[in-house]
Amino acid sequence: MASFQKESAKILVLSTDKISDPAIDMAGLLKLHYPPKVYTIALPCSSMIKSRWILRAFEKGFDGVFIAADGSDCPYGESCTEKTAAVVSRTHQIMKDNGIEPSKLKMAAICSVCSESFVKQMKSFNEILLKNK
Repeated sequence: MASFQKESAKILVLSTDKISDPAIDMAGLLKLHYPPKVYTIALPCSSMIKSRWILRAFEKGFDGVFIAADGSDCPYGESCTEKTAAVVSRTHQIMKDNGIEPSKLKMAAICSVCSESFVKQMKSFNEILLKNK
């Protein structure tokens, strides 16, 4: 079994169906272990994420939200990374204004073959969230 702390943060991952989601699926197929309370929702493009969705996740009890962004591989447009980063920046400000620690929202580009990178991100994010609990 995985060598995780007994407690695990509840993390919502917003992934993209063509880019980051295959890497997440591959992590499972390769039996790469990451914290057990990671839940994913696949979307067409990370730039479509809304601040209110992220805030709703916190209202529903998630400890953190991780955006597995398309990066430069987005099939929907070259400005995807900039648009997603703008959403994250706006949401960080809203979180500060509402007394929510901004470190509870993280974004990183995860390509379709970056299973190990995804697992490292989840382990690291879990540790940060547990420290700040």
